[in-house]
Amino acid sequence: MLKDLRKQYDRSTLNESNILKNPFQQFKLWLSEAINTEESEPNAMVLSTVDAEWQPHGRMVLLKELTDEGFVFFTNYKGNKGLQILHNQRVSLLFFWPVLERQVRITGNAEKIAEQASDEYFKMRPLFSQIGAWASPQSRKIPSRDFLDKQFEYYKHKFETEVPRPPFWGGFLVRPKTFEFWQGRPDRMHDRLFYTKNDQQWEISRLAP
Repeated sequence: MLKDLRKQYDRSTLNESNILKNPFQQFKLWLSEAINTEESEPNAMVLSTVDAEWQPHGRMVLLKELTDEGFVFFTNYKGNKGLQILHNQRVSLLFFWPVLERQVRITGNAEKIAEQASDEYFKMRPLFSQIGAWASPQSRKIPSRDFLDKQFEYYKHKFETEVPRPPFWGGFLVRPKTFEFWQGRPDRMHDRLFYTKNDQQWEISRLAP
């Protein structure tokens, strides 16, 4: 029964004396530890956006670059998430690393990255992933799976070995405004440290679990 499911978190602690003052550095530390453990997809994150009716939408995407400015992921600009971001730049990200009993929540604004940067990343993708970007009209209704397979075959034969980046596909950069680092603790008395920026300085507060 769902009501009987329980997990006691007791792997680690998080406090003001052992957290880094810069949230980007703290995130890099936790991401590195997640990569070096048995977490299956340490760069997976929930991206939440809001549509024109203020309905929230969440989905998993993959973090592909972490810079001093923020978090970069790639998508179809004409898909639901791309259109929602272009309508409302406010987004949130959520990383969950169950093995480490940790999560990180981030809020901020998303913006398109430079086309050259999108071109460079697109060239790094596997050939069939490049073709898939052309073949899939992301988030649109399609008549059948067969339609999608035919689209893939069409673009596979059209481009063969050199695939240009679709003009409707590219990267977004999420510029963080807040970070929350969560460490599971026994008896649901979790550690939550929250970063907000004030006059170019990050301030750290503790939140009740």
